[in-house]
Amino acid sequence: MSNWRLLFTPPARGAWNMAVDESILESIGRGASLPTLRLYAWTPACLSLGVAQPFADVDSARLRARGWDVVRRITGGRAILHTDELTYSVIGPAENPILAGSVLESYSRLAKALLHAVQELGMSVEMKEGKADESGKSNPVCFEVPSTYEITVDGKKLIGSAQARRKDGVLQHGSLPLVGDLTRICQALSFADESAREDAATRLLARAATVESALGRAAAWDDAARSTVRAFEAELGIHFERGELSKVEMARADELVREKYAHPSWTERV
Repeated sequence: MSNWRLLFTPPARGAWNMAVDESILESIGRGASLPTLRLYAWTPACLSLGVAQPFADVDSARLRARGWDVVRRITGGRAILHTDELTYSVIGPAENPILAGSVLESYSRLAKALLHAVQELGMSVEMKEGKADESGKSNPVCFEVPSTYEITVDGKKLIGSAQARRKDGVLQHGSLPLVGDLTRICQALSFADESAREDAATRLLARAATVESALGRAAAWDDAARSTVRAFEAELGIHFERGELSKVEMARADELVREKYAHPSWTERV
């Protein structure tokens, strides 16, 4: 059994959520924290961009009108609107057996645990080999295109994940939409015209799912969190110790909010 820390953090703004993930990564890099599974949520709703995604993809006026936040991740991928979801982050040293090897090797191990978690919620799911966007066009929406080893239900993408590998260690975080209208993200992104926005929403509904849309009933955050913890224990041989952020991690997260994640020099850098 491998000893890991388990964190449940309260719903928070996007800048703080991303700052906490990076703060934990730095702490693990110093050998000051155990490998960590963190489960969390967002308030208010927040659009997150991949590290290299153009800020021009964001419709800032529509975003502000809805009271939504925007943040840039340190992981790659495309835009996600974080709301009504369970978010997980897995953070540990690069030499940890669960995270060792290539991006795809570690992604595959974690995907098996995520598959187990949603199966425990009663869903008939599978791990999907990725395929290119059939339109051949650039697409700002994460959930429209499955990547290698991502979890799908009835052919629709269910969990969107992204990973960063740094000298401090490995961070993978991802999003399990529980309830609600997935097409809300299209209201926060820029399109050439309203017809293009409507087309994107239609494609998204055809290619992505929530737990509720797949199961036909609402799914609670607490239930999804418990299933995730049990699945990581069973599939990956982890022994979890419930913990809290250290004072150093908290202070560093606050610093990262001020200097990076809530600052246009980071958010609008691309």
